[in-house]
Amino acid sequence: MEARLDFGLVLRETRALEYRPVETATEDARLVTAARGGDRAAFGELYRRHARTIHGVMLAHVPFSEADDLVHDVFLVALRKLDSLREPAAFGGWLITIARNRVNDFYRRPRATKELPEETGGAAPDEGEARRALEAIRALPEAYRETLVLRLVEGMTGPEIAARTGLTPASVRVNLHRGMKQLREKLSGKQDAGPGKEPLR
Repeated sequence: MEARLDFGLVLRETRALEYRPVETATEDARLVTAARGGDRAAFGELYRRHARTIHGVMLAHVPFSEADDLVHDVFLVALRKLDSLREPAAFGGWLITIARNRVNDFYRRPRATKELPEETGGAAPDEGEARRALEAIRALPEAYRETLVLRLVEGMTGPEIAARTGLTPASVRVNLHRGMKQLREKLSGKQDAGPGKEPLR
């Protein structure tokens, strides 16, 4: 998965979110039930429906170069533990919990190597800029980080973010608005005027 950050969204005021129907948890429940019965295509469809969300969660927390591998790890864990999911309709939230636990594991394990600097290897200017923006996003409060990455990198709408993360649409709007404001300040080199407020969840 290749991250592409929409800088137009970063530099403009947050627009009113477009509300449109999103896929329901009922479909997830049907797919989970089928996957438990050995239907590999059903699990493939669960992957298709949720991979962008998990990729966004990873990009909000770990180095860019690690995100794809960790997304695959999350789905392998989910496949192995699928029978332990009590409520099939809660698959999305359960998967995000696995992803966040995987992030914690990532930072607990010893790592022999470090991520190469962005300038190494003649990276394209746009790629270096996108990585710097991701670093700026990772410096924001956690709720803002995930919401912004899902919106700006993964291209999800507000309703999709709400449906996938369990946040209310109002919390998504607030987190995007506040997160975008802080991100613009960081990217323009401004310092925060004071201690940040606790993000809404």
